[in-house]
Amino acid sequence: MRRNLLFITTYTGLGGGETSLLTQVEHLDPARYLPHLLVPGEGQLAERWRAIGGQVHLREWRGASVWFIPALWQRFPIASHIESLVRRENITLIHSDYHSLPFALAAARRAGIPCIWTCWGWWFHPKPWQRGFFQQPDATIAASTAIRDGFLGSPPFMPPERIDVIPPGVDIGRFHPSVDGIRLRFEAKIAQDAPVVALIARFQDVKGHDVFQAMAQQVALQMPTARFIVAGENTQTSADDDYKRGILDHARSNSILRERLTYLGFRADAERVIAAADVVVCSSDFESYGMVNVEAMASGKPVVSTRRGGPGETVVDGETGFLVEPRDPAALATQVIRLLRDPDLRARMGAAGRARVEARYSADLTAARFQAHIDRLVEGSP
Repeated sequence: MRRNLLFITTYTGLGGGETSLLTQVEHLDPARYLPHLLVPGEGQLAERWRAIGGQVHLREWRGASVWFIPALWQRFPIASHIESLVRRENITLIHSDYHSLPFALAAARRAGIPCIWTCWGWWFHPKPWQRGFFQQPDATIAASTAIRDGFLGSPPFMPPERIDVIPPGVDIGRFHPSVDGIRLRFEAKIAQDAPVVALIARFQDVKGHDVFQAMAQQVALQMPTARFIVAGENTQTSADDDYKRGILDHARSNSILRERLTYLGFRADAERVIAAADVVVCSSDFESYGMVNVEAMASGKPVVSTRRGGPGETVVDGETGFLVEPRDPAALATQVIRLLRDPDLRARMGAAGRARVEARYSADLTAARFQAHIDRLVEGSP
């Protein structure tokens, strides 16, 4: 008999965390698990969830802020709704994100089932009145060591071994060196022999689109034939909208970028965006994990990334790509030019990146670790 698992998140779009969740769920054993999703509304996540055969439940609620008071937030009506859903659908385990955890944990305790959650934000430092609460879930997972250590603080408020680091996995069949990027180059009106540099990131100031554009200008001055593509959308706040508007205005008004930089918007086929590029760049101020770097390595592409956070764990500097300090477009440009001018180096780094992902970050490997948590918790639950 299949176990019904309930995944709860306040996010309805497809950012890195949501894409990783989809990949993980898709690689669970379908003969053993039926994944249910509870979200506040329709969106890309719900659409994709249904497409992989999962069940979707909709209910409006507001996620917890970083200042939430556990005893108060656990009494909100959404907790009772989750409990009813658990009983109606015979749910055997709840997986939650940070913003839904007060409600999910309360419902799980009332229903007598385990609750597990994944921490994606190392900046979520628990307040003194929350520290006891975060020791209550049956299991806590962090997507990277940087996330775990940042969340726990210094000194850590609970033993680090209580949090298991499970890096999100990549579908190595989807992200593969054999994927064809010719069609995307044609759509973007880029010559097939032009050097191409790609960025895949939603519009948010921490993603460093301005740094990428400054880097692109420096690269273009030394390699006029180079072209640059940016994929991503997912604006979620008015501040993101303002940021996006400023970035696009600068790209259109700059004489160097105007003819060389193409914004593709949201692309569901990220693997083809990566395949169309010779080098993939991550220009973020920080990344909790940096899924695009891992997807690029799986695709046999070298990466040039800022090092703060997860990229310092996934990218091997000088072997699968290059790591630089944040907010340094000149450093990014130096390494990008180095790679664009040396096809043999690109090939070596691409092959090393692929091998590293196969050994450490494939979705099958990480899903197996997650399944082990599920089985341990469910078999030991009331």
